[in-house]
Amino acid sequence: MRSGKKAILVLEDGRTFSGASFGADGTAFGEMVFNTSMSGYQEIITDPSYAGQIVCMTYPLIGNYGVNEDDVESRRPWVEGFVVREASRIVSNWRSAESLNSYLVRNSIVGIEHIDTRALVRHIRDRGAMRAGLSTVELDPGTLLEQVLASPDMKNRELASAVSIDERFEYKTETRPVEGLPAAETKYHVVAFDFGVKTNSLREFSKFGCRVTVVPSDTTAKDVLALDPDGIFLSNGPGDPASMAKVVEEIKELAASQTPIFGICLGHQLIGSAFGGKTYKLKFGHRGGNQPVKDLTTGRIEITAHNHGFAVDAATLPSDVEVTHINLNDNTVAGLQHKKLPVFSVQYHPESAPGPHDSEYLFERFVHMMGK
Repeated sequence: MRSGKKAILVLEDGRTFSGASFGADGTAFGEMVFNTSMSGYQEIITDPSYAGQIVCMTYPLIGNYGVNEDDVESRRPWVEGFVVREASRIVSNWRSAESLNSYLVRNSIVGIEHIDTRALVRHIRDRGAMRAGLSTVELDPGTLLEQVLASPDMKNRELASAVSIDERFEYKTETRPVEGLPAAETKYHVVAFDFGVKTNSLREFSKFGCRVTVVPSDTTAKDVLALDPDGIFLSNGPGDPASMAKVVEEIKELAASQTPIFGICLGHQLIGSAFGGKTYKLKFGHRGGNQPVKDLTTGRIEITAHNHGFAVDAATLPSDVEVTHINLNDNTVAGLQHKKLPVFSVQYHPESAPGPHDSEYLFERFVHMMGK
């Protein structure tokens, strides 16, 4: 049973929310964002794309099915803090190994409950994502606000190197053949850049018969090509893509090699940058499992999972890069492809952890691209 110790959340514009502590004691700082998913809190907490951010869940009851070791999306949690309306004291699921509260305590993640999350989300939607501080030990709003204003801003912040692995490794799991390709032709070698890669992306490649080598975010194009890849994957990740100029130069070299490239989320933004496009910060970003996206090449509508605060500016893209997908909520760019090179990307998360499975076909499309 939790103690009900007091906690406060202070936004950089001075808006303050008081509630009860759950999870670990301490103080956390980060960009205040919200996620509209009804479930999948464990995958969200362990998604490296949330590094540097305090996450508010809009669904009012979180934690009712507990936490298990199979659904973690990386080697540890990455959220700076966690905000919910009510953290369930009852855990009921046959896969559960522990409660959300004990998981946050064990991983030193500060949480707050019993605040008006609807008011918080409406405030962010009106004012935009902003820095925040969450504390169970510093309960004076003025003092905590001073610390918030001294904390780093997400714009121009590079975080991919902080979440990336130090040494490359090979990922292996179960495989299954791809429809339309003989099993012998599905054994491709994918080199995946770890800008904050989620485990389910690696699982998806493995399901489709790929051998996957995961490399650190600062790996050079020369070193990647020396691994003789059939395809290159640019993963999701945290931070501002405009801060990753060196990585963008390596991607330019990889694209010139004619090796097939598939990027998602941050990887998508970096591909746009490599071909001359500009990125910009969204007012409050897209985070949730219910974002409608239109595939302009087929007319098909997909319900997709998103987690990003930056986007590619379509007006800055050169004529040899076309927009393939748009987000129907705000018409932002949700997918790109090069007209001459084997390169494509999407802004959303086709690995679907958490989220709908409408976009799994993108992994299969990449496998077919490598086959050609």
